[in-house]
Amino acid sequence: MLGVSNHTWGLAIGALRANKVKAGLTMLGVVIGSACIVLVVTVALLGRTYVLAQIEAVGSNLVYAYLQRDPANPASISDAITQEDMQAIQQLPHVKAAAGTYDVPTTIVINGVERPVNLIGVTQDFQKIRNLMIVRGRFFDELDMQNTAKACLISQDLARRFNGEDMIGKQLRVGELTFTVIAVFRERIATFGQSEITPETVLIPAPLLKYYTGNDNIKTLYAQADDSQNVDRVTEEVQRALVQRHRASAAYFVQNLGGILDAARKISFALTAVLMLVGWISLVISGVGIMNIMLVTVTQRTREIGLRMAIGARRKEILYQFLIEALLISGVGAIIGILIACSLKLLVQPLLPPEYGLRIPISNYSMVAAFVVSCATGITFGYLPASRASKLEPTESLRYE
Repeated sequence: MLGVSNHTWGLAIGALRANKVKAGLTMLGVVIGSACIVLVVTVALLGRTYVLAQIEAVGSNLVYAYLQRDPANPASISDAITQEDMQAIQQLPHVKAAAGTYDVPTTIVINGVERPVNLIGVTQDFQKIRNLMIVRGRFFDELDMQNTAKACLISQDLARRFNGEDMIGKQLRVGELTFTVIAVFRERIATFGQSEITPETVLIPAPLLKYYTGNDNIKTLYAQADDSQNVDRVTEEVQRALVQRHRASAAYFVQNLGGILDAARKISFALTAVLMLVGWISLVISGVGIMNIMLVTVTQRTREIGLRMAIGARRKEILYQFLIEALLISGVGAIIGILIACSLKLLVQPLLPPEYGLRIPISNYSMVAAFVVSCATGITFGYLPASRASKLEPTESLRYE
C-alpha cells in the first residue's frame, strides 16, 4: 500500500505480534488455499508430462495400421498389407521409419511343460519404432534379416520361466523350428497385451515367419513421423497410400496415439478444474475467517481506536492499519503455502520411477498467481472490518468497556 507511513505499518505488525495465535489460526486457511493453487498447476503439468512420457515409451510419433475384417465384405489375399506397402510408406515425405509385424500363437516346452507363447515376425526397424529395451544381448541386424537367421529374442517374463538360467546363446524350440536366443527384451512401458507383444513373446525376423504362415504379409504396419506436428498428416498419408495400393472395397484402420493423449488431456483438465475449485473454496473460507476475526478484533480494540483518534489519528490511517493487518496475514500465509507446495517436490521426486525420467514441474506463474490471489482475498475480506474501525466515533469509543 503506497503512501502509508512506517508508523502505520509498525502498528499493524505490533498488533499481529500481540495476537500471534489468533493471527496464525487465521492464516492457516490462506496457507492451505495458496498451496492448493500451486499444487493444482503442478499436478496438471506432471500429469501431462507423464502421459506424454507413456506415449513416447510405447512409440514416439507412432502411426499404426491394419486390415479391418468385415463379415459383410470378406477380405481377399490381395487386401493384406505387404512388404512392398511398407517400403512405399517408408518413402512418404514425413515418415522417419516404418516397420511391420505378423504374430501367430504357438507353444514352447519349458521344463517338460508346454506353454503358449506369441510368436512375432518383425522387420528391422521395429525395435527403434516401438522403443523396446534390450535387457541383454542385441536386436536383429541386416544380416539376420537378409539371411533369415534362425535367431530370436524372448521377453523378460518368458526368460524368467527358465529359473534364472541365462538363455543368451541357448537353443529354443518354438513350434516346429529351433532358434538361437540372441537377446532378452521388454517393453519400455507395459501395454498389458493391448499390443502384439504379450508377457510371453518370442520375436523372430519377419522372413522366417513364412515357414509358419505361408506368406510374408504384414498384420500390423507401423510408421514413425519425423515430428510430433506431422503425426496427423502421416496418418492421412498412410491411409491414402494403402487405399491407393489395394482394392477400393478394402478397409484399413489407420490411427495414432493422439486420441489417447486427447482423452488424457480432458481428464487432466477436469481434475485440474476440481482441484482448482477446492483451492478457491479454501481461499474464500480463509477470507471469511479473516473478516470474522478482524471484526472481533475491531470490537476488542474499540477503546484503542478511540484513543488513537483522540490524539490525532485520521480515519484513513485507521483504515490502512487494519487493511495492512489483513494483507500481512494473507501475504505471509501465501508465502508459507507456496513454500510448503515447493517442499513437497523434494519429498515426492525420489518416489517417481527413474526410468520415466519425470521431473516435477513447479510453475512460476502458479506461485505468482497464488500470492496475488491470496493477497487480494485478504484485502477484499479485510476491507469491511477496516472500514468499520475507521468509522467509529472517538467519544463513543473512549467510553467503550
